[in-house]
Amino acid sequence: MGSRDCGSRHCGSRQYGVIVAALLLIGLAPGRSAGEAVRPEPGQVVPGQVVPGHVVPGKVVATYDAALAGLSLGTFEVTATIEGSAYEMTADGRFSLLAGLLFSATAKTTSSGTLTQAAPQPATFTLDYDGGKKREKRRLRFTRGAVSEIRIVPHKKKKNPRHIPVSAEQLKDVLDPLTAAFLAVRSDAPAGDLEVCRQTIPVFDGKQRFDLVLTPKRSERLGDGAPNGLSGPVAVCRVRYKPIAGHRTDHPGVKFMSKTDEIEAWLVPVPRTGLYFPYKILVPTGWGSGSVTLTGIKAKRGERQRASVP
Repeated sequence: MGSRDCGSRHCGSRQYGVIVAALLLIGLAPGRSAGEAVRPEPGQVVPGQVVPGHVVPGKVVATYDAALAGLSLGTFEVTATIEGSAYEMTADGRFSLLAGLLFSATAKTTSSGTLTQAAPQPATFTLDYDGGKKREKRRLRFTRGAVSEIRIVPHKKKKNPRHIPVSAEQLKDVLDPLTAAFLAVRSDAPAGDLEVCRQTIPVFDGKQRFDLVLTPKRSERLGDGAPNGLSGPVAVCRVRYKPIAGHRTDHPGVKFMSKTDEIEAWLVPVPRTGLYFPYKILVPTGWGSGSVTLTGIKAKRGERQRASVP
């Protein structure tokens, strides 16, 4: 399927970076809009009780396997630590294809910010990528829900005229990829409820401004291979990638990703936290089917929260 859209081996290789980014970051889960007003009222949250819009303080560690066309790409680990309304996240990964002969890379991302009843409000985001010949560092800062600083190293002084420019207005009320992927969903809906699949997520990754449009697709049940502590139904969302700015309209990877309606995000609630994490992400590519699958998850409540739970 992808080869017909792409048309050549060279096109497929140029598309590969977009696909890897999609596999790692496109698992964006639906929550309330990042632009909703934030007005937390005192006394609304009962300690130890998960309520809509609230996340129980503590720590979650999740591990994922990434694969492309049946070949392992590597693993990455996501750690989310929540203290009060503040959060910090890290994601570390190592990836290679054909034992590093064709592709090898390491990546680390971090994010920090504040959780409100309406949505996360990121404060910082970093990305450190080393793909051998290509290395890059990105640093973002947010102020009151809007991107206020962008630093990318190496810095390209000359802008590509074929890239659609990103306006200041488009950088308001957005989430960084890591926050959007793992902290956006807070719901008391039962596992497998497809209502969690009705949302559009505004994202800025330092270069591109895009929306991820999620809609209900179907319900599935987790099999024997699911990590300990996870079972039962899971909501499967259809994900559409909608580029807004910062991209080339003629880029084959962008065209491919924006046309396909075969991207899926499987969402599961993390026990006793009030969060939803991606269980599985499926992405069709010019090289075959790509996937990211949750292989292990541990959730630990904060000391105060554990003390209040019978």
